[in-house]
Amino acid sequence: MIESTASFEPTATPAVAGRGAGRFGRQLGFVLSGLPIGLAAFVVLLAGFAAGAVTFVVLLGVPILVATLAAARHFAEIERRRVAAVTGRVLPPHAYREPAGEGFKAGLRALRDPQSWRDLAHALVSFPLRVVSFCLAVTWTVGGLGELLYVVWSWSIPRDPDTTGLLDLMFGISSRAADIAFNTGIGVLLLASAVPLVRALVAVQAGLARGLLTDETAALQVRTEQLALGRRSAVAAEAQTLRRLERDLHDGPQQRLVRLTMDLETVARRLDDDPDRARPLVAEMISQSHEALSELRALSRGIAPPILADRGLAPALTAAAARCPVPVELTTELPRGRRFAAAVENTAYFVVTEALTNVAKHARADRCEVTVTVDERALFISVRDDGCGGAHPGKGHGLAGLIDRLAAVEGRLDVHSPPGGPTTLTAEVPLSGVGEH
Repeated sequence: MIESTASFEPTATPAVAGRGAGRFGRQLGFVLSGLPIGLAAFVVLLAGFAAGAVTFVVLLGVPILVATLAAARHFAEIERRRVAAVTGRVLPPHAYREPAGEGFKAGLRALRDPQSWRDLAHALVSFPLRVVSFCLAVTWTVGGLGELLYVVWSWSIPRDPDTTGLLDLMFGISSRAADIAFNTGIGVLLLASAVPLVRALVAVQAGLARGLLTDETAALQVRTEQLALGRRSAVAAEAQTLRRLERDLHDGPQQRLVRLTMDLETVARRLDDDPDRARPLVAEMISQSHEALSELRALSRGIAPPILADRGLAPALTAAAARCPVPVELTTELPRGRRFAAAVENTAYFVVTEALTNVAKHARADRCEVTVTVDERALFISVRDDGCGGAHPGKGHGLAGLIDRLAAVEGRLDVHSPPGGPTTLTAEVPLSGVGEH
């Protein structure tokens, strides 16, 4: 018994054909736009490299080369985005070494960044490839379209009386119809082969970009350093929080509890010989216990308030803003009912409460604005006051602690506080990497 199976390829629907045409259009646009971008990069970077190399001996070449490498980084970033857009896949990671220090030494360190030199090499090596790709793409697409429409414009070609066209010159076939059919066939062939040709040109350029503009090993090393820095920052932030908690407990509830113990001992002695004089002490002891409880609740709110765990970030920030002695305008653009990872919510709450504490203690502000927004990548916090300004992480005031706390979750803090104000703190708390509910 012989079994026979047959498979039928489905006819391409208009949607699929439209997607294919759109993909070819993006690929063709990538190849054609690569020439002017590559030309600009080649001219700027080659001129900068030549000028820097010639004048390097007299040290004038150092800033020229640094500027050239900085320009190479910008052109490389443009190319990474172009490749990601045309292929639909983000390139593997890369890493730059940020120069430490300032001045001439920082410039020398910048010259030792291998990825910047790879960016420069890519701009110089890819330029001939871009030229060849541009010429092939234009020949296959524009030439193929022109040949396909040969019947429309062939009448305008001046001809000898005894020659009917290209087919007559090549094979001696003097037929107008055959000449049109021959050129139209060439056009169909060029346009049909233009799709795989352009796809191959894109693949070659993307492969060159992947080879020179990425470095997974260096990126992993940088990532390791960032994680180590985050761990050290987390330890430093935890130690600072414990020291502050210890100081606050010593200065507040502990002193009240010591006084309460002394009053209890006094009451115990007077209950037997003078109960009337013990009654005021009992009332004072009750007041001291209430104050101690209030201070303990305030301290617990600063660590992890129950409202944050029970109701979420927005209600907790509303309560924190209400407790601030400076009038606060709070705007929380968060999805209703959405909860984030505990590390994200605790960090965001700590940033806002610490920033409001700094405003109340140091800013001499009349009002404060707090804005919290979120996207698919991170939570963004902005705290702005109309105070005296001059805030800087180097001066303390809790900003160094905020930086450590944010570094522990791979976040960052930007401070803009000119003398005279206003002061704007912008914090970014990543959602990825810390576990999202």
